[in-house]
Amino acid sequence: MKITFAKTAIDSAPKGYLRVRFTEEPRGTKRFVREDGTEWLELGVGKAKDLTNRKYTILIRSIVQAAKQQSARKIAVSFKATPTLWENVSFASEERGAQLFAESVVMANFEFRSFKTKPKEGWKDVEEILICDPATPAMRAGIKKGLIIGEAVNATRELSNTPGGSMTPKGLAKAAKAAVAGLPVTVQTLDRAALKKLGMGLLAGVGAGSSDEPTFTIMTYKGGKPTDKPIVLAGKGITFDSGGLNIKPSSSIYEMHLDMSGAASVIHAVALAAELKLKKNVIALVPAAENMLGNGATRPGDILTSLSGKTVEVTDTDAEGRLVLADAITYAKRFKPGVVVDVATLTGAAMVALGFHASGLMTRDDTLADQLLNLGEESGDYVWRLPLWDEYETVIKSDFADMQNHSIGGGRYGGATNGAIFLWQFAKELGCPWAHLDIAPRMTAARGEELAKGAAGAPVRLLIAFIESWKA
Repeated sequence: MKITFAKTAIDSAPKGYLRVRFTEEPRGTKRFVREDGTEWLELGVGKAKDLTNRKYTILIRSIVQAAKQQSARKIAVSFKATPTLWENVSFASEERGAQLFAESVVMANFEFRSFKTKPKEGWKDVEEILICDPATPAMRAGIKKGLIIGEAVNATRELSNTPGGSMTPKGLAKAAKAAVAGLPVTVQTLDRAALKKLGMGLLAGVGAGSSDEPTFTIMTYKGGKPTDKPIVLAGKGITFDSGGLNIKPSSSIYEMHLDMSGAASVIHAVALAAELKLKKNVIALVPAAENMLGNGATRPGDILTSLSGKTVEVTDTDAEGRLVLADAITYAKRFKPGVVVDVATLTGAAMVALGFHASGLMTRDDTLADQLLNLGEESGDYVWRLPLWDEYETVIKSDFADMQNHSIGGGRYGGATNGAIFLWQFAKELGCPWAHLDIAPRMTAARGEELAKGAAGAPVRLLIAFIESWKA
């Protein structure tokens, strides 16, 4: 998709463009009208006093979705034609508003079609949006940046949506390398033998039941000063999660190829930081495995030794994400990081708590929590803080090892925090701020947010905003 600017009013937009007219009718009102041989899309914005940044994002996406329904490949839009409708929408800057517009239309234009046959008439994608308003340098800069970020989010969705049979741990490692092709990012991948030699017993244990061996990928971007402590992002890369010997019920297993969405997001966040030439040092860690039921699979009751040296009794093989992340968090320590953020589709409990519109945020650092909450609101990758108190540590106490990965009996509730408190046992050794993002609620697009079915691409926008704003 390309976004261009016109020097004429929208009434004079070239033929062939679907023109958009905003009205004060109730939000969600949509109709197509034909005037003097020209097609118009009329969208209800509602009252200006009720319009928020969140509603603005959905409105912009709805333009693209409506156009695709009409097979319109070109759109003309103007905000200056109805200036009073936007009085309550306030952005940090004109550039930021333009960036959000570009991100929104690009994300709305995406559909996962890698395994579909292209129809003879082609896909119903929007190819161009013509903005019939004066273009300032700030607007042009915002549009350019928004297009780049939107495409990175879509690349994340493409990767996350790829079926498990086509995306093994080794395949995910190759995808990480492909994501940074031509960019100043180094990529190193460790195989099963290297993991065992290193002592990553948790990651190796999760991948033990699959014929596709686990991998651990390190992506390094050095855009900052050599003395700047790096930002380390760790993403859960379970390329398919059967639940292991604690196998998932059929109602919960269908979309488990998306269980590597955390890995996809950190891969493309690092690629994006390099593409935007951010002056930060950023490292992505991707522990990847298939959680399967082969002869070598970890059994409930097995005790694994982590990279940290702590032993873990595996009381539930379906609580595998915290295991692979624990080894990644310990590995992060060798970089002497300024901050560590892990991203994972960790628990269904986070979905029970938050629904489908916000990721769970857990950290012991109030300053970091506030920053992520604010950036989540600004970026559109919303997060909500859940507790991480000492009281929750009782659920991971084991009679036979240093800890257990999942509570046995009486641990049905508070599952999102229970997963995070396990990770905290390893993160507390980092010596720097750490946060855990449980993106299970945002694994797939929610109803009403005007995105195609499948992966939502969260939280790439939050991560890149965090990288930009972080000060060690």
